[in-house]
Amino acid sequence: MAFYRSLGFVPVFEDDASAPRYAAMSRDGVEIHLQWHDHSQWPRSQDRPTCRFVVDKVDELFSEFEAAGVLADGRSARSPWARPGNTPWGTREFHVLDPDGNGLQFYCRL
Repeated sequence: MAFYRSLGFVPVFEDDASAPRYAAMSRDGVEIHLQWHDHSQWPRSQDRPTCRFVVDKVDELFSEFEAAGVLADGRSARSPWARPGNTPWGTREFHVLDPDGNGLQFYCRL
Protein backbone atom coordinates (compact mmCIF):
# COMPACT_ATOMS: atom_id res chain seq x y z
CA MET A 1 0.00 0.00 0.00
CA ALA A 2 2.90 2.35 0.69
CA PHE A 3 3.98 2.17 -2.95
CA TYR A 4 0.49 3.01 -4.19
CA ARG A 5 0.33 5.90 -1.70
CA SER A 6 3.52 7.22 -3.31
CA LEU A 7 1.60 7.19 -6.63
CA GLY A 8 -1.06 9.42 -5.08
CA PHE A 9 -3.64 6.73 -4.26
CA VAL A 10 -5.44 7.02 -0.93
CA PRO A 11 -6.97 4.15 1.05
CA VAL A 12 -10.72 3.73 0.68
CA PHE A 13 -11.06 0.44 2.53
CA GLU A 14 -8.80 -1.89 4.53
CA ASP A 15 -10.01 -5.19 5.97
CA ASP A 16 -7.64 -4.80 8.94
CA ALA A 17 -6.01 -1.46 9.75
CA SER A 18 -3.01 -3.03 11.50
CA ALA A 19 -2.28 -5.74 8.90
CA PRO A 20 -4.45 -5.39 5.79
CA ARG A 21 -4.77 -8.39 3.51
CA TYR A 22 -7.33 -6.70 1.24
CA ALA A 23 -7.55 -2.99 0.51
CA ALA A 24 -9.07 -0.59 -1.99
CA MET A 25 -7.26 2.60 -2.96
CA SER A 26 -8.42 5.49 -5.13
CA ARG A 27 -6.98 8.33 -7.17
CA ASP A 28 -8.66 10.65 -9.67
CA GLY A 29 -11.79 8.49 -9.87
CA VAL A 30 -9.83 5.25 -10.39
CA GLU A 31 -10.10 2.57 -7.73
CA ILE A 32 -7.64 -0.31 -7.47
CA HIS A 33 -8.15 -3.30 -5.19
CA LEU A 34 -5.11 -5.00 -3.71
CA GLN A 35 -5.26 -8.47 -2.20
CA TRP A 36 -2.44 -10.23 -0.41
CA HIS A 37 -1.70 -13.82 -1.40
CA ASP A 38 0.63 -16.23 0.31
CA HIS A 39 3.56 -17.27 -1.87
CA SER A 40 2.19 -20.82 -1.98
CA GLN A 41 -1.06 -19.52 -3.49
CA TRP A 42 0.63 -17.58 -6.30
CA PRO A 43 4.16 -18.78 -6.98
CA ARG A 44 6.33 -16.00 -8.35
CA SER A 45 7.30 -16.52 -11.95
CA GLN A 46 8.67 -14.37 -14.71
CA ASP A 47 5.15 -13.42 -15.77
CA ARG A 48 3.34 -10.90 -13.57
CA PRO A 49 0.00 -9.11 -13.96
CA THR A 50 -0.12 -5.75 -15.71
CA CYS A 51 -2.78 -3.08 -15.19
CA ARG A 52 -3.45 -0.28 -17.68
CA PHE A 53 -4.74 3.09 -16.50
CA VAL A 54 -6.25 5.67 -18.85
CA VAL A 55 -5.09 9.13 -17.75
CA ASP A 56 -5.56 12.65 -19.08
CA LYS A 57 -1.99 13.96 -18.87
CA VAL A 58 0.67 11.28 -19.27
CA ASP A 59 3.70 13.59 -19.20
CA GLU A 60 2.51 15.49 -16.14
CA LEU A 61 1.80 12.26 -14.26
CA PHE A 62 5.25 10.92 -15.14
CA SER A 63 6.83 14.15 -13.86
CA GLU A 64 4.83 13.85 -10.63
CA PHE A 65 6.00 10.26 -10.09
CA GLU A 66 9.58 11.20 -10.93
CA ALA A 67 9.55 14.12 -8.46
CA ALA A 68 8.12 11.84 -5.75
CA GLY A 69 10.99 9.39 -6.26
CA VAL A 70 8.67 6.57 -7.33
CA LEU A 71 10.82 5.79 -10.37
CA ALA A 72 14.19 6.08 -8.62
CA ASP A 73 14.86 2.35 -8.22
CA GLY A 74 15.40 1.96 -11.98
CA ARG A 75 13.53 -1.37 -12.19
CA SER A 76 11.16 0.05 -14.80
CA ALA A 77 14.04 1.11 -17.07
CA ARG A 78 13.86 -2.18 -19.01
CA SER A 79 10.59 -1.09 -20.62
CA PRO A 80 10.80 0.73 -23.95
CA TRP A 81 8.28 3.09 -22.35
CA ALA A 82 10.16 3.74 -19.12
CA ARG A 83 9.66 7.39 -20.07
CA PRO A 84 6.57 8.77 -21.85
CA GLY A 85 6.50 7.99 -25.53
CA ASN A 86 4.16 7.55 -28.47
CA THR A 87 3.40 3.93 -29.31
CA PRO A 88 2.75 2.32 -32.72
CA TRP A 89 -0.79 1.50 -31.51
CA GLY A 90 -1.79 5.14 -31.08
CA THR A 91 -1.20 5.89 -27.42
CA ARG A 92 1.23 7.93 -25.38
CA GLU A 93 2.30 6.00 -22.30
CA PHE A 94 4.88 5.06 -19.71
CA HIS A 95 5.33 1.89 -17.67
CA VAL A 96 6.21 1.32 -14.01
CA LEU A 97 6.83 -1.83 -11.99
CA ASP A 98 5.45 -2.01 -8.46
CA PRO A 99 7.61 -3.57 -5.71
CA ASP A 100 6.20 -7.04 -6.50
CA GLY A 101 7.01 -6.78 -10.21
CA ASN A 102 3.46 -6.10 -11.38
CA GLY A 103 3.28 -3.80 -14.39
CA LEU A 104 1.45 -0.48 -14.28
CA GLN A 105 0.94 1.22 -17.62
CA PHE A 106 -0.35 4.79 -17.73
CA TYR A 107 -1.58 5.97 -21.12
CA CYS A 108 -3.78 8.30 -23.14
CA ARG A 109 -4.93 8.01 -26.72
CA LEU A 110 -3.28 10.27 -29.27
